[in-house]
Amino acid sequence: MTPALSDALSRARSRVEDALESALPGADQTPTRLHQAMRYAVLAPGKRLRPFLVYEAGALFGAGEKDLDSAACAVEMIHAYSLIHDDLPAMDDDDLRRGQPTCHRAFDESTAILAGDALQTLAFEHLARETPAGAECRLAMVQTLATAVGSQGMAGGQALDLGAVAHQVDATQLEAMHRYKTGALILASLRLGSLSGTHEVDESAHRALDAYGQRIGLAFQVQDDILDVTGDSEATGKTSGSDARRAKLTYPGLMGLEASQHFARRLRDEAVDALSGFGPGADRLRALADYIIHREH
Repeated sequence: MTPALSDALSRARSRVEDALESALPGADQTPTRLHQAMRYAVLAPGKRLRPFLVYEAGALFGAGEKDLDSAACAVEMIHAYSLIHDDLPAMDDDDLRRGQPTCHRAFDESTAILAGDALQTLAFEHLARETPAGAECRLAMVQTLATAVGSQGMAGGQALDLGAVAHQVDATQLEAMHRYKTGALILASLRLGSLSGTHEVDESAHRALDAYGQRIGLAFQVQDDILDVTGDSEATGKTSGSDARRAKLTYPGLMGLEASQHFARRLRDEAVDALSGFGPGADRLRALADYIIHREH
């Protein structure tokens, strides 16, 4: 990771964590156990990649950091909700997330379900109430996030993932699944940032940013699949080898480890190429594309 990217990620992480601390209900607020579970899931150590994308895309289109805080919080709440539900016994049945027990292990299954539900609704409430943009922009942002979460986004991707266990799935179907499950929220994070901007920008710039988001979203999942094979639980914060044990289809399982690594590098190159029309302001996004395929957690 380049020093510039490391510094930018650290600043974005610190900023959004401060904003999340204020946005989440207090741990002593009734119902306390539910609010404690929500805070446990959201404030657990994480990369805060999606909020970072909100801030970086917003900066490209002229938005100030303060104007982007609500969208950054919203995408992180949605991300935390998705992780809580993905980890449930009825889904992936995982015990470890972000280096600590999953929400349903730390609390209980019913509380975890409710915490995920409450985080999803809080994300939309916060986005609609706290975004400083006008009503038309707020509506576009809510619609963007809702699409990313629903049946044509994360929920649909999880359904495809569950349906693919122990079944034959080709590369096209696997890519579609991950574009929904992982890529949709990454793409939405970039779009929320660009929607917050004040600059009048040609539509081709938005399309280029979408193309970048699509590539890094898929590259992120490919690298996750690779780390399930090559990583260890201490480094990744998740239970290594769990995909194989559940007979889940992954890129290494489909095309082999070396071919998967080559595919991730190709996606990185295509993501960087998509930003060719942007100037030095997009350098951190370019560096991020490279970091995504070389990360170890």
